[in-house]
Amino acid sequence: MKLVRTGRWITLIALALLAGVFVRALAFTPVERVQGPAQKIFYLHVPSAWCAMLAMALVGIAGILYLFLKDPRFDRFGEASAEVGTVFAMVMLTTGPLWGKPVWGTWWTWDARLTLTLFLFLLFLGYLVLRGAVTDPGLRARYSAVLGICGLVLLPFIHLSVYMFRTLHPQPIVLKPSAPSLPGPMLTTLLFSFAVFTLLYVGFVVQRYALGMLREQAETAGGGAHA
Repeated sequence: MKLVRTGRWITLIALALLAGVFVRALAFTPVERVQGPAQKIFYLHVPSAWCAMLAMALVGIAGILYLFLKDPRFDRFGEASAEVGTVFAMVMLTTGPLWGKPVWGTWWTWDARLTLTLFLFLLFLGYLVLRGAVTDPGLRARYSAVLGICGLVLLPFIHLSVYMFRTLHPQPIVLKPSAPSLPGPMLTTLLFSFAVFTLLYVGFVVQRYALGMLREQAETAGGGAHA
């Protein structure tokens, strides 16, 4: 199927570029003066968080469009984005403590940002469990759309939590009203990583969307043959 092949090529290109991100981050990007080498995880953790939030935002938007238009393509896309977003959210929650332990002195603290990102991960899991538990396609799509919209509503609170509450988590250094507060080489590496991770997200979603189409076609053909 052409869409599967397209997704694979996008993913392969993104993985090759990801190797370039790691090389640039480790060998050609300065070590942060205060945090030391542990700060290098930043170039993996922050883009993973970005992709997890992008995935949930698109799940929520797809849910809104499905509820209005009843087009199964939006439901199929929401499912694909949620599965990929779950992976990025897992990477985010794994790399965060690896960064935080040497810098903060603790693996985890129940502050606002960390707690809300954990809740985001649980929403992803709940979305996938819901889709596996509800067999009726129409009900499954509607329930999933509502849960995806809940995730979309959560995202602004995650971003603003470092301003609304006292937290160990650093404030945004790129997505903020003022200019980015990173030195040039670090900012270049971070933006490169953002672009590569976004491309990786696109490649994964395209493949998962295509596989969803193939699965639905197989189920339809099997139902017709059985009838």
